[in-house]
Amino acid sequence: MGRRSLLSFHPLAWTPFCTAQMKSLEDNLDTFSSLNTVAVGISVDSIPCKKAWAENLGISKTQLLCDFWLHGTVAQQYGLFRSANGFSERANVIVDEDQKVVFVRVYLVHSVPDIQEVIEFLKSLKTP
Repeated sequence: MGRRSLLSFHPLAWTPFCTAQMKSLEDNLDTFSSLNTVAVGISVDSIPCKKAWAENLGISKTQLLCDFWLHGTVAQQYGLFRSANGFSERANVIVDEDQKVVFVRVYLVHSVPDIQEVIEFLKSLKTP
């Protein structure tokens, strides 16, 4: 059986809100695993940038993905790209085992998403 995915979009690496958002994914890795979910961070930053940022933050188990080229394509596909800014919204998207989007929450750019809200939603889903 497949797993769920939490796509945690963040505007740009090396910013305080994005840092807190990505650390919350790493801190809750075991919880996500117990809920049959893989959490990933995603932004328009490049691979070298994300690699250095993950090392700086001590993030070693959560994948930080790059939506660098073609610039913002994944964010655009989910309707989350901010063309005027050149980066994505801050958002959490949950894709279920059947590849259906079952949760989307867009947050203020200068905020940290409530990870407990995401965890509670995942708990409410039927376990495969």
